[in-house]
Amino acid sequence: MTTTRATVTPGNAKPPALTAEDLVVEFPAGRGRTVHAVSGVSLQVEAGETLGILGESGCGKSTVGRSLMQLPSPDSGTVRLGGTALTGLAPEELRRARARMQIIMQDPVSALNPRRKVKDLVWEGLSIWGSGGDARDQDTRIDTALRDVGLDPATVRERRPHELSGGQCQRVCIARALLLDPEVLICDEPVSSLDVSVQAQILNLLETATRKRGLSMVFIAHDVSVVKNISDRVLVMYLGKVCEVLPSDGMQHEAAHPYTRLLLASLPEAQRGPGGAGDPAPPAGPAAELPSPLNPPSGCRFRTRCPMATGRCSDEEPPLREIRPGHRIACHHAEPRRNHP
Repeated sequence: MTTTRATVTPGNAKPPALTAEDLVVEFPAGRGRTVHAVSGVSLQVEAGETLGILGESGCGKSTVGRSLMQLPSPDSGTVRLGGTALTGLAPEELRRARARMQIIMQDPVSALNPRRKVKDLVWEGLSIWGSGGDARDQDTRIDTALRDVGLDPATVRERRPHELSGGQCQRVCIARALLLDPEVLICDEPVSSLDVSVQAQILNLLETATRKRGLSMVFIAHDVSVVKNISDRVLVMYLGKVCEVLPSDGMQHEAAHPYTRLLLASLPEAQRGPGGAGDPAPPAGPAAELPSPLNPPSGCRFRTRCPMATGRCSDEEPPLREIRPGHRIACHHAEPRRNHP
């Protein structure tokens, strides 16, 4: 997979493409219980930037992606798409604004109507909004969109999803999203259900599309290598909270949060010892299992698994503080690590 990424200039004159502040999403779980899926998450995506959201299953990263799309709207907090505040919009206004964002789901087969042909699936968004042009123009644009994602129109346009592979279905989903010319693309685990060889093709396709079109992208995944390679910055989540935000280029040797370092230690090269992933990760804390979002720990939510935890971690939630330009961390004890030579 290629590793060329968009360069985001500090102080860019353009407003952020997408901003979220203090998102809270909770779900009722019966018997008076509540699932605290997302608890005060804030993020910002610059124009042309790819922000990776990383964390293990159950940390709330997919819920963040859906709340950005207002599917459903968060219980509290704000989301801005460029200069438009999405939270609080009337239904019709939200519907029109949301067309500027597109989401690519984890399971491409389930995301496609099994009764429709590929040509109709790709054209679906523009058919809803009114495409303009005649039938010949429509066919040309569909074929161009399919070629842009590496599919042969003559082979696939008359097929239905069950006649395609998983990778082909994901390409159709990407073509459908890009045909609407969005400003922001939200990718929710877009390669986790695909073979490794197909994953690389889809990732290269997404990277090329965002670079050529100047798109901003939120890329959600639990695979450390994938997120690190495709993203400009990485936001690490644990149990509904943001642990760390840092540039992807320095992630391997500059990550300071104990949880981020444990994630990096899971990479194959880290298992080879010296020369692999830089400084060793801290040892695992007392608890091996992820605590339940029904009853998250007090203070720092990672404290039950953290080797650095103290009484302060139980009593006081750590704020997300900046430890160097572009690098923020929510930890009472972690400090900037020395840059690797």
